[in-house]
Amino acid sequence: MRNVTFGKPIIGDEERSAVLEVLNGSQLVHGPRAKQFESDFSAYVGGGHAMSVASCTAGLHLAYVHLGIGPGDEVLVPAQTHVATAHSVEYTGAKPVFVDVDATTGNIDLDQAAAAITPNTKAICIVHYLGLPVDMDRVNAIARKHDLFVVEDCALAIGGRFKGVHAGLHGDVGAFSFYPVKHITTAEGGMFLTRHAKIAERVTRLKAFGYDKALGERVVPGLYDVDILGYNYRMNEIEAAIGIEQLKRVDGFLQKRAENDRALRQAIADIDEVTPLAAGGGDFEHAHYCLVAILDQSIAGKRYEIINGLRELGVGTSVYYPGPVPHLTYYRDKYDLGRVPFPNAEKISHRSIALSVAPHLDQEDMKYVGETLKRVLGAIK
Repeated sequence: MRNVTFGKPIIGDEERSAVLEVLNGSQLVHGPRAKQFESDFSAYVGGGHAMSVASCTAGLHLAYVHLGIGPGDEVLVPAQTHVATAHSVEYTGAKPVFVDVDATTGNIDLDQAAAAITPNTKAICIVHYLGLPVDMDRVNAIARKHDLFVVEDCALAIGGRFKGVHAGLHGDVGAFSFYPVKHITTAEGGMFLTRHAKIAERVTRLKAFGYDKALGERVVPGLYDVDILGYNYRMNEIEAAIGIEQLKRVDGFLQKRAENDRALRQAIADIDEVTPLAAGGGDFEHAHYCLVAILDQSIAGKRYEIINGLRELGVGTSVYYPGPVPHLTYYRDKYDLGRVPFPNAEKISHRSIALSVAPHLDQEDMKYVGETLKRVLGAIK
């Protein structure tokens, strides 16, 4: 029996040495490593201004604060996403307006998004679901027509590109996550990305209390002014040191994910009761966070039995996500959304199993997952 864990950070001697170097020094925040990580990240994605932040959620929140979005405003968000996508809107006092997703990709349904726009709509937040880019030409066309800001939630999209341009560089701003099981990790942390220098300048201040002078700019240590309401959303030097080393390895991680994804799709191709979401290709370069397999209606009711059977045979799984965000208790009750249907988001949430293609696994693991899934399905029929 193999041990196919769903997620596992890949930390090597380079990361450990980088952390020890920080700990043996005298500067744990406001230091050069965060700046280097930002510069390296901009170079990797191919442009833009990158600002390290405490989390992807912090980056999204900073985006809406900078854009001036608040009470009375609406932001379109996909119903199928992590709750942080909606929370970051909610923090500002604005209203997240939920839009169903495409059944084959899990990405926001752009026809429904266009139909949901009202005079109060100020922005559209798209999520590159599981690393598969959204059609950003259509998004930007909708945004231009209705004078909307475009926010890209790239939490699972490092390495994802639409028409050769990296996720996060199509809209006004993008935000990335470095949670332990993401494409790269800094333990916790994220990155804010924008093509606009003025946005970068203000967000750099917003993420650090609103200081008018950064640490190295203060003529007298400890003397500065604050003229905007800022936050403590910085990344520390330990996290940045890990990120610098992880970013050197990201191409190898992505190659392994792509290889594993192909192998797993082949391994489950003859299982009639399972349909994976779209694999990308052409203009849509997938980052392959994981493979989400939709169960046929005939066995959907046995999902937890299938998950338990896989676990007993050493195959770890997850669910992306536990339900459409508008049906989670907070949003359901606040906005009275319990009876509002989001059929595609519901289908993906309630009839899917997420299978790992992460780089700590190999193609033999993918074959084992396919064989084990067949074995479990055969046992429960």
